[in-house]
Amino acid sequence: MLTLDEATNLCASARAAAADLGVPMSFAVMDPAGHLVAFARMDGAPWISADVAQGKAWTAAAYGAPSDAQKQKMEPMPNFASALTAMTHGRFTPQTGAVPVYRDGTLLGAIGASGGTGAQDEAVCSTAVEKAGFSTAG
Repeated sequence: MLTLDEATNLCASARAAAADLGVPMSFAVMDPAGHLVAFARMDGAPWISADVAQGKAWTAAAYGAPSDAQKQKMEPMPNFASALTAMTHGRFTPQTGAVPVYRDGTLLGAIGASGGTGAQDEAVCSTAVEKAGFSTAG
């Protein structure tokens, strides 16, 4: 599991990457069980981005894969995606913008972002994971 310092470092690295893009975002770091460990919202990030970042991170942590993988999987099954979202009390968010965080093949959690395009959100998360010395793949 990620320590608070590691999760905070992930948020700081993501914030720096988003600042480089000039896109204000929110960032959420979850543990492997989907519990929030750290959160940051940049000035100017849309207020809804706070909840969306958490949902994306929860989804990446739940599956140990980028949230985009669930987006692709659920596109032909919108009713099933809606059912999963309802069953998880709105946490399941199959949208691009979060990646898992691994160390030595062990899932430590996930980081999600919201505020840019899905591709921008995911790129910022991937950059943060790499800068922090972790991997996005087990």
